[in-house]
Amino acid sequence: MLKINESFASIQGESSHAGVPCFFIRLAGCNLSCTYCDTVPAKSFDAGCDTSVQQLVDAAKASGLKLVEITGGEPLAQAETPELCKKLLAAGFEVMIETNGSLDINTLPDKVIRVVDFKTPSSGEANRMLNSNYTRLRPRDEVKFVISGREDYLFAMRMISKFSLASQTQNLLISPITGRMQPAEIVRWIIADKAPVRLNLQLHKIIWGPNAIGV
Repeated sequence: MLKINESFASIQGESSHAGVPCFFIRLAGCNLSCTYCDTVPAKSFDAGCDTSVQQLVDAAKASGLKLVEITGGEPLAQAETPELCKKLLAAGFEVMIETNGSLDINTLPDKVIRVVDFKTPSSGEANRMLNSNYTRLRPRDEVKFVISGREDYLFAMRMISKFSLASQTQNLLISPITGRMQPAEIVRWIIADKAPVRLNLQLHKIIWGPNAIGV
């Protein structure tokens, strides 16, 4: 059984798949406590109901969509997440998982697209990252840096260089915290540095507002 906070059909709000229709499975519980967490209702393991892997696969099939994202909370904090991924892949879905970077991503089946957060200093959790995650990426994997200012941006540039991230994947995402800084400012930094990154705006917050859930 998995502890599920919510599941719903929407569009991908982030990542290289932004704008694509997607079925979301949000698991409950997280092992980190980021200052900028935007899914606080899913942080506690008590914030979910017990749901079987098969029930989730059936729900994904009922959505009629081909892309599934498993998110949280922190999906890898639950032991059955790799099995859920395996069953979704076997059912013909393209599967993405968004994970906070502190737990081993290599427990996942090979075909899963791994969107790995790299926590920046403003998160308060930058020292909790599992460094080996950033040395074993595949071209289809993605690394996301959530930033609230210049210090976070410069940290992201250092980590991209330190772990040679641009040689592993072209999907390096810079995501400004909604309401804390203007995307245009980040664009100026990216252009000035010729940084090998993609600006990652959260479409779901633009469309439905910063506090919307289940969309």
